[in-house]
Amino acid sequence: MLCMDGSWGRWLPRLALMALVLALVFAQGAPRQVTARMTPAVGTSPRYVLVGSAPHATTGTVFDCQVPGAPQPTCYGPQQIRNAYDVTPLLNRGDTGAGKTIVIIDAFQAPTIQSDLNAFDQTFGLPSPKLHIIAPFGLTPFDASNQDQLGWSGEISLDVQWAHAIAPGAAIDLVLSKSDSDQDILNASRYAILHHLGDVISQSFGEGESCMEPSIMSQQHQLFELATAEGVTIFASSGDDGAAQPDCNSDGGLFLSASTPASDPFVTGVGGTNLTANLTTGAYQSETAWNDGYGESGGGFSTVYSRPAWQTGASAGHARGVPDVAYNAGVDDGVLTYFSDGTPGVTSLYIFGGTSAGSPQWSGIIADTDQLAHRDVGLINPALYLVYHTPAYGRAFHDVTTGNNTVSGVGGYNTGRGWDPVTGLGTPQANNLAQLLAFGD
Repeated sequence: MLCMDGSWGRWLPRLALMALVLALVFAQGAPRQVTARMTPAVGTSPRYVLVGSAPHATTGTVFDCQVPGAPQPTCYGPQQIRNAYDVTPLLNRGDTGAGKTIVIIDAFQAPTIQSDLNAFDQTFGLPSPKLHIIAPFGLTPFDASNQDQLGWSGEISLDVQWAHAIAPGAAIDLVLSKSDSDQDILNASRYAILHHLGDVISQSFGEGESCMEPSIMSQQHQLFELATAEGVTIFASSGDDGAAQPDCNSDGGLFLSASTPASDPFVTGVGGTNLTANLTTGAYQSETAWNDGYGESGGGFSTVYSRPAWQTGASAGHARGVPDVAYNAGVDDGVLTYFSDGTPGVTSLYIFGGTSAGSPQWSGIIADTDQLAHRDVGLINPALYLVYHTPAYGRAFHDVTTGNNTVSGVGGYNTGRGWDPVTGLGTPQANNLAQLLAFGD
């Protein structure tokens, strides 16, 4: 979300309407669960309560929130998410994103990102990735008492760890802007694209389209066009406020709006679902639109961009519809993530949710796909909607047909068969979808 103050805005990460639920759920056999929830106010930086620190678990640890019959919130680790979305066959064949680079764009910094990532890798048996931290215009000194900066540090932990979980062989370039102003985010994006830092770009932030200065939106659009012309795939989370976005003046209100950059036609917008899967194996069971009291899947229709040709037959309107795809965003059944609040030596384990989680994981799927294809697949939207019009759709996507993205005070949209402005085309059956994107069959 972005909130404007005069001509300046501040990008707030997409975890702003999700909860960070402190897991502190130790190995099976020593049942214990202490939780604290982050429930930030609309349009402000996230708030959360840290109630303790979690030990570094080892590979094979089963956490209390993963035990069948455990009280909510329940949770998933990498193994369960990989199995639920059929990423495991890709990884088992060696398509791990090796030789590819995922660019993650975020703001400010996370001083403990390396130690948090090390704890994540140790716990879940992942190899250490090549993580490059790039601050092309310098870093703003980290202030843990600044809730805006603290929220972004949590976003960074989520983005890096879960892109790595899905594409464990890919390198990660974490590109940090000096602040979350429109111009600073644009500058960081320009640097990443003009220097062709990677093959896939993940953006877990956004704002109402009308809140962005038109000249900045135009520059952003031109950059995205350039990136896709060079074979880069771009993702952005669609938002955590349902069919609405926070008011541009930060007064806590909401208005009907699609989110940028997710609404840009050169970007694949990622909405949210509540995933139900086996807590032990990750076997897929069902999904519904994310709308659980912590947030709602962003979605709707652009007032800036007309409907692209490739969306014809999916969306009945004349405007660009978002999101294009979806991914698990629930807080109950969220994803385990290490986050130190920027405090060295204190590593804590949280359950994260929100559409923030989807963009980096979809980026990981495409890094795996790029390796499989022996090329960068680039802008995937035309191919995704082509699959939608074929019998292959049912084996490439989980079509999410229940739920809506209505938020208090703003009527939203309902899900339905096929594409809808809540969960898009649905969530991935990654192995089959990767084959289709790589080889067209």
